[in-house]
Amino acid sequence: MSAPAFRQCTRCVMDTSDPDIRFDPEGQCNHCTDYVTRISSLTYRGEESRWRLRELVERIKRDGRGKPYDCVIGISGGVDSTYVAYVAIQHGLRPLAVHMDNGWNTDTAVKNIKNLAKTLGMDYQSHVLDWEEFRDLQLAFFKASVPEIETPTDMAIPATLHLAAMEHGIRFIISGGNYATEGILPARWHYNQKDVKFLKAIHKRFGKRSLKTFPMFGFERETYCKLVKGIRFAYPLNLVPYSKSDAIRVLQEELGWKNYGGKHHESKITAFVQSYIHPKKFGIDYRKATLSTQICAGEVTRQEALAALEQPPFNEAEVARDTEYIAKKLGLTIREFEEILARPPKNYMDYPNDQRLLECIYSVYRKYFTHG
Repeated sequence: MSAPAFRQCTRCVMDTSDPDIRFDPEGQCNHCTDYVTRISSLTYRGEESRWRLRELVERIKRDGRGKPYDCVIGISGGVDSTYVAYVAIQHGLRPLAVHMDNGWNTDTAVKNIKNLAKTLGMDYQSHVLDWEEFRDLQLAFFKASVPEIETPTDMAIPATLHLAAMEHGIRFIISGGNYATEGILPARWHYNQKDVKFLKAIHKRFGKRSLKTFPMFGFERETYCKLVKGIRFAYPLNLVPYSKSDAIRVLQEELGWKNYGGKHHESKITAFVQSYIHPKKFGIDYRKATLSTQICAGEVTRQEALAALEQPPFNEAEVARDTEYIAKKLGLTIREFEEILARPPKNYMDYPNDQRLLECIYSVYRKYFTHG
């Protein structure tokens, strides 16, 4: 059967690289239509959002009385997490900054994190994963040939944040997640990062070491954290007029923040996966989702987005250097690593998973256990 003909949305820049995309009679896709009709109402709405932010801040402060901190903020060194920390401090919150270190941080990200904590006067805690365990787990995902190479990292981050919250008796975790820059993301591009069954199945098949210390975080653990410990995520950036370009300017001028490149490029492995492996092997270009969100949010025009996409997602001159660095760090020769990357692409459905169960559980969580 031949592949479907290429088609691109007439309003944003999403296209048939998402196999589930749908178009209306005007050629506008389901992603931007959903953003315009539903998600845009969840972003900044003037006085209504200001009132909700004040109410959220007061709730966090009340719950944190008598404690050293009233919230936990996950810090990566990137724009969103740095700016949400800035917003939290501006509103008088007392956050504990927590960073999950998986061994792939860029030097720029590390400097941003340390400078942020010092400049804003935040206590800072770094949770360093066992490198040998983590390397074995991440290598297993490379060998599995799925797009979800970053699932081990994506699972370890909320695990680390919840551990810190429980350690200090904190009920609120502040996230830099937001609809203004992340409102569009095809479900087929990345499977649920909290599916422990999926992670264990891949590690059992391709891994070699026992996972003795890796912080698992699936629905059972999250249920305990939310229902027993009462821990909640909050998303303040949905309640302020958030512009990525304006945020970068503020962070550079007031905090001495340094730009590291593309979205999520504060991590060397994430930059390589998203800018090179995803588009080359899986036909996934995350820039399309980011730019489409920015089009809907009025950040860029469609013409500007199309012009940006004319540039390749990766720098060909840097690929050889990055391949050598990552192969060596994973304990492979360049040839071994390239042979793994050349394996036929697969997806999460090729491995045991708990998709149906998790879809039900997390739909309930999104309804009842998020604030802001």
